[in-house]
Amino acid sequence: MDRFDPNLALKCATTEADRLGAYRLRYDVFVSELGGDGALVDHDRRLEMDRFDPFFDQIILVDTRRDPATLDHVVGVYRVMRGEQAARAGQFYSEDEYDLGVLRESGRSLLELGRSCVAASHRNGAAMLQLWQGLADYVRDYRIDILFGVASFHGTDVASLAEPLSLLHHRHLAPPELRVRAVESAYQRMDLVPEADIDRPAAMRAIPTLIKSYLKLGGCVGDGAFIDYPFNTIDVCLVMDTARLSASAQGRYGAAG
Repeated sequence: MDRFDPNLALKCATTEADRLGAYRLRYDVFVSELGGDGALVDHDRRLEMDRFDPFFDQIILVDTRRDPATLDHVVGVYRVMRGEQAARAGQFYSEDEYDLGVLRESGRSLLELGRSCVAASHRNGAAMLQLWQGLADYVRDYRIDILFGVASFHGTDVASLAEPLSLLHHRHLAPPELRVRAVESAYQRMDLVPEADIDRPAAMRAIPTLIKSYLKLGGCVGDGAFIDYPFNTIDVCLVMDTARLSASAQGRYGAAG
């Protein structure tokens, strides 16, 4: 059954209205809903931005029934950065939080993912499915080998998230060749609870849906977490090698090599 909504259209943001619409949605989700903030956040215009935005592409999902002039026409966002874009920016966004040396030294084609969100009005599954399809098309078009990016738990209380963080460490730690590591100045260990002592069902319920989705695709996590106080999150770095994706994900993304 086709689960795509015919009123939703995928594109890369190229117009000013599309870019501002993406920033507005990001503000609604990451600032208004989750309590984040940042140096370039515009609270007066309700726009969430940072210094990396000029170097990223933004894959957006547009509700064609809405007027772009209102800036509420963008109902889904995926911010993506290829290696050549990171070179122009001077670094990947994640490098403020993680040492990406093992990925950079691999010689493979990299794509950083971030700021993934869907409007509250469209969180019925279909919108996220279409947004993921847009990401899959982008990965194929640019022949990406490795996808990575930080994903977040809401809040900064490590103790309250000890079990889900520990479960990720024990069950989903990246292999050495993909194992990025949180920067030493802010390294937060994730093996806080012995695996045998974890209430696994409760820990899984505490893991955000986006992180669980990446794990189902065959993704894994880096070594250590990063506490992002301005954004009010605890971040983990997820890594997906397109050559190692689960069978179901291979049909969506395919091997990029």
